[in-house]
Amino acid sequence: METTNTRVAADHRNASSGELAAEVVHDVQRLVDLEVRLARQALNELAITNAIAAACMGVAAMIAILAVFVALPIVVVEGVPWHWQAALAWALAYLVIAGALYLLGRSRLRLQLPKRTLDSLKENKEWALRQLRSASR
Repeated sequence: METTNTRVAADHRNASSGELAAEVVHDVQRLVDLEVRLARQALNELAITNAIAAACMGVAAMIAILAVFVALPIVVVEGVPWHWQAALAWALAYLVIAGALYLLGRSRLRLQLPKRTLDSLKENKEWALRQLRSASR
């Protein structure tokens, strides 16, 4: 029983250099197409992650502003003893929440190119060049 690899090797021995070159070009085209799809997917995932991070940072800013807008009137209106402490505690709670959301957003924000995709593109370029060189011999 003949295996697929044996048949492919036999076909390659019997194929002309033009046919081999055409097959390599076809393989390179398919590889480039797959790499472009991979790059799109990686960039899409990065955009989604960064959108979530930016949203967290935006919500943190809104909560910080809300803390000031809520605490300041309370402090001014309730400027009698003991009431300002409640307003301060309220403002501090909002600021802690805003700080936590900001830190979460900042930790998830990645402003870089997809490293794995770039490495894969470099490897595939080297492979394609080797294939083209071996097919031209």
